[in-house]
Amino acid sequence: METSNYPNRDYLFIMNHDDGSVALSFNIEDDDILALGEEMNEVWEEAYMNGYNWEAFLNYYLAVNAPEILEDMETDSEAGSYVAYYEDGAANEGKVKRLADIIVSLVENKEEIFKIFREKGNEIEWD
Repeated sequence: METSNYPNRDYLFIMNHDDGSVALSFNIEDDDILALGEEMNEVWEEAYMNGYNWEAFLNYYLAVNAPEILEDMETDSEAGSYVAYYEDGAANEGKVKRLADIIVSLVENKEEIFKIFREKGNEIEWD
């Protein structure tokens, strides 16, 4: 397995597995991401940002803004992490990189997240 940090982001990893699959791991226990999660919870009470609620939020966001990324995507989230993967890594490596770009954009533009919460928070299937 080959693992690499997303450039300059300690909370994102892209993993190319020996079986040909590719995965993105979003470490939501990173200090900056935990702090963001607390802010998100202040804006929307149901948004306790564990791995399952990051999955709920990202699934909602992707369905609206980039539904093609959801095609063939599987998730394996836990309380402390969000993981998205594709069995056919060669065909889907671009999707993983685009998903990483989307996560970075959202993390760095938290006001966009807060706007979504205020306008559409009740449409997200929270854990």
